Amino acid sequence: MEVITSKANPLCVHFRKLASSRSYREETGEFLCDSPKLLREAVQWGADIRALLYTGGTEPPPELEGRVPRMAEAGEAVMRSVSPMETPQGVVFSCASPDYAPPERLEPDAAGRLRLLVLDGVQDPGNVGTILRTADAFGARAVLLPGCADLNNPKTLRAGMGVHFRTAIYRCTLAELTALLKEAGLPLYGAALRDDTADVRAVDLGCCAMAVGSEGRGLSAEVLAACDKTIRIPMDPRCESLNAASAASVLLWEAARGDL
Repeated sequence: MEVITSKANPLCVHFRKLASSRSYREETGEFLCDSPKLLREAVQWGADIRALLYTGGTEPPPELEGRVPRMAEAGEAVMRSVSPMETPQGVVFSCASPDYAPPERLEPDAAGRLRLLVLDGVQDPGNVGTILRTADAFGARAVLLPGCADLNNPKTLRAGMGVHFRTAIYRCTLAELTALLKEAGLPLYGAALRDDTADVRAVDLGCCAMAVGSEGRGLSAEVLAACDKTIRIPMDPRCESLNAASAASVLLWEAARGDL
């Protein structure tokens, strides 16, 4: 097994650039993951792992032998130099980025449900990862993201806890989004306030797309104009709004509670 002792090793340089640069991630078509949990998820769901670095005591699963082009052991100092986490967990690895391009059409699940989540301009990587994880937990068929934080940011990946490896996630333009919804015959409901706003408890969320906007300004005017209806989450009148991740969680739970 290869042992890396220098922080200047080309693999270490590559990992640091993957952690810090979106343009480099897009140029190489790779992203960086940090933690045994994410490694287990990547192995379970058949991710294309390109390279792996680990410290003693956190040896990779034996089934990766011969499957990963490059695996190497490193000391704690080298691991700290490449890990995007303040406290490294002993394993860092790179994966080929999934294809986030939207399909020509959206297919329902085995029960015939087609429930989607749309994230419009959500910029906090941790929020995006948390929302993706919640959408997976509550059975969203896919998540579509016009203009959001980088899906391959290490913070997004860490908050997603492996959801990137098993959930349908699509980057798309508003035009692509509306075309997909039209083809599928799905209404778009926006979490916002306007004259047609309805209590979310009174709306049929069985087959629809639900849109949640950015942390600061909510839904963009363009997405809001594309919504068939707007929905609101009832809350104490002292509170003006919810965090984007919290709002998405409530909507997803309300949509799924009849199925669970």
